[in-house]
Amino acid sequence: MKKPFILVLFVAMTACKSSLSTATINQEKKTIEKVMDQWHAAAAKADFDTYFGLLKKDAIFIGTDATENWKVKDFKVFSKPYFDKGKAWSFKAVERNIFLSKNGKTAWFDELLATWMGSCRGSGVLQKENNQWKIAHYVLSVTIPNDVIKDVIELKKKQDSLLLYMK
Repeated sequence: MKKPFILVLFVAMTACKSSLSTATINQEKKTIEKVMDQWHAAAAKADFDTYFGLLKKDAIFIGTDATENWKVKDFKVFSKPYFDKGKAWSFKAVERNIFLSKNGKTAWFDELLATWMGSCRGSGVLQKENNQWKIAHYVLSVTIPNDVIKDVIELKKKQDSLLLYMK
């Protein structure tokens, strides 16, 4: 008698912990697409409040330079002069892949971007906070074609040795 009860209890508990429905996943992905597009558009329009309003208060932004590992408060200080001039930076997503956690409260993504630097990659994490998606972590990387990577590595070695020499 106990075995069927335990089996029913296990099935009920598993059902409660089940993944999001396909419709919910698709809707959340659309919402995240809008958040990311709005974030990039806010930078292009130099809309400081919207741009930073889409970041969590403890967000991290990692830029293309080795020194750029910004906590949001420091990233605001760095970015403010660019926004104040009326133009920060313009990134347009060409392709984006979004993934959701089973509980639907965390998402991660990667994106191919058209930028003033040429093609770049962005990746990051969003968290659902008060029923709104907020960017918790963002990493921006410059893409380098494989056929020129050796040349770039040589340039980078020269730059890295200059930095070490200056210390």
